[in-house]
Amino acid sequence: MTARMLDAVRQRLAESGAEPTPARVAAALRAQGRLLGDAEVLGAAEELRCELVGTGTLEPLLADPSVTDVLVSAPDRVWVDRGAGLELTGVCFADAAAVRRLAQRLAAAAGRRLDDARPWVDARLPDGTRMHAVLPPVAVGSTCLSLRVVRPKAFSLAELVGAGTVPPGGEAVLRAVVEARLSYLISGGTGTGKTTLLSTLLGLVGERERIVLAEDSAELRPDHPHVVRLESRPANQEGAGRVTLRDLVRQALRMRPDRLVVGEVRGPESRSSSPRSTPAMRAGAAPCTRMRRRMSRRGWRRWVRRQGSTGRRCTASWRRPSRWSCISREARAGRGGSPRSMCWSVTRPVWW
Repeated sequence: MTARMLDAVRQRLAESGAEPTPARVAAALRAQGRLLGDAEVLGAAEELRCELVGTGTLEPLLADPSVTDVLVSAPDRVWVDRGAGLELTGVCFADAAAVRRLAQRLAAAAGRRLDDARPWVDARLPDGTRMHAVLPPVAVGSTCLSLRVVRPKAFSLAELVGAGTVPPGGEAVLRAVVEARLSYLISGGTGTGKTTLLSTLLGLVGERERIVLAEDSAELRPDHPHVVRLESRPANQEGAGRVTLRDLVRQALRMRPDRLVVGEVRGPESRSSSPRSTPAMRAGAAPCTRMRRRMSRRGWRRWVRRQGSTGRRCTASWRRPSRWSCISREARAGRGGSPRSMCWSVTRPVWW
């Protein structure tokens, strides 16, 4: 079936608003004066369904259980990560317009806007997949689309040890951190396994404890019977209704958490997630969080400078390292020149 025939069928179905079932595709083809066999009609119906309903050309990649990320840099440059670094696939789009249409359709499915006035979007699709897209001319040449697959299964600590993600001897240390109810921070770059490691550690929490998650995008999937999930949201078209991560932290503190998890610390929420600034945390809610960098002295200073965005004056006493010494351990995730992500160390944070 030629691309022109597919375009004609697509246009007819779009005008009618009908779902691309095999019967409707066959009717649309007959209206074009074309007679095709059953196999060709079924193939055309599946292709149109993927484009109009699913993730189109990317659907086979996202269905692969070994794929964690799908990255589209150009119509003929589609990359995947199967846990061993990025690989260029043979998947191609028809043109740059096809990539743009897919990105806009996925954004609409997530209830978000993506157009020339708002050329980027960060959203979670209905199936839990994390989506980020940038349109031209902000993205030079072609729409850039990034999809991160959130798998429903949480790995056990034994599985991480077997895969080499946790180094020898690290299992006992991580178990001790969780059992001692220490507050801890997991730091590392993008795609280094912070979410996987944190989900695994939360699975070690006792069944009688209540875990409250506050996230920008619901990615954590701990294997635990008592988990409460809170997710932030952007403002609507009128600029109202925004719920920030800091708002979620404040609400979570009123929900009797035994473990409060801040999905990712990037700005004002770090002030609310300081155990010494919150009575509920001082009373025993063990905080956990992730950060996109190793918490070195330089990283600590950059984190402190972010607190200006809270609208409050950061005094010298607040910036003092002793205030944040209540974060007992830092687990550092990274690749270290290897394509495989792993937990490199569990240490006391270096604050200044």
